[in-house]
Parts: sequence; C-alpha cells; structure tokens
Amino acid sequence: MTSPTSFGTRLDPWLRNAGLLLLRTVPSGIMMTHGWPKLQRLLDQWGTEEGVKFYDFMGLGPEVSLILTVLGELVAPALMVVGFQSRLAALPAAFTMGVAAFVVHGGDPLGDKELALLYFVCFSAAAALGAGDWSIDGWRRRAAGRRPGG
Repeated sequence: MTSPTSFGTRLDPWLRNAGLLLLRTVPSGIMMTHGWPKLQRLLDQWGTEEGVKFYDFMGLGPEVSLILTVLGELVAPALMVVGFQSRLAALPAAFTMGVAAFVVHGGDPLGDKELALLYFVCFSAAAALGAGDWSIDGWRRRAAGRRPGG
C-alpha cells in the first residue's frame, strides 16, 4: 500500500527532483538580483574617500558586512542554482536573510521583512533537503556510486 503522501508511481522521484530544483533555483536566481547591485556597490565604494556605506553587522565594519552579504546574496545562490555544494551554500544565504529579517529589520512591521523571511525559509529548507538528483551534487553522487537523495 502506498502512503497518503505518495503517488506510488515512477512519477514520485521526478516530482521530488522537480520540487528540489524549483526550491533551489527560483529563490536563488531572484536573490542574485539583490546581490549583484551590492557587488557593484562594493566595487564602486571600495577605497573611496567616503568608504563603503552599509549596515555594520556586529561591529565587523561596513566593508566586511557588505562582503559577507555579497557572499550570501550572490555567490552562495549562484552555487545553489547549479547545484554545487548546495546544502553548504544554502547556509550563508539563509544566515544573510536571517540577519536581514531579525536584525536589520527586526523592529520593522512584518510587511517590511516578509521577503527576507520567505528567503530565509526557502534557503533553510534547501539546506535541510539538499539539491536533488538534477544538480552537480546529484551527478557527483551518482558518479561515486552512492544512492540517490538530497
């Protein structure tokens, strides 16, 4: 007997992988549109007389904070899009969105932080579930002869 959460067909792995692909690529692709301008901002402001203007997270300084944000909003999502080290890459992306939601916008109304919360949940789920078979991680796992999975 099939479980109530299973279609009990060969479609199950396909649906699982399609869901993981969407979970991994859509939020990451959209997040990269936020990370790219921050990279440009970092490059434009680095070494100028005024310096980098950005939120100073935990006293790290605006430069380091912006570098870490670029890693979380551009580099990590790019790795997730192709499915390379996806679980590991999802962690800085989730952390960056957690900081945005709970620290930077902590006192703001829900409407001002809801997007960061949605990203946080998506990246946290991607970290927990992995990339699936339709990814570089999945290809590497199959090449090494390990069982399919996250």
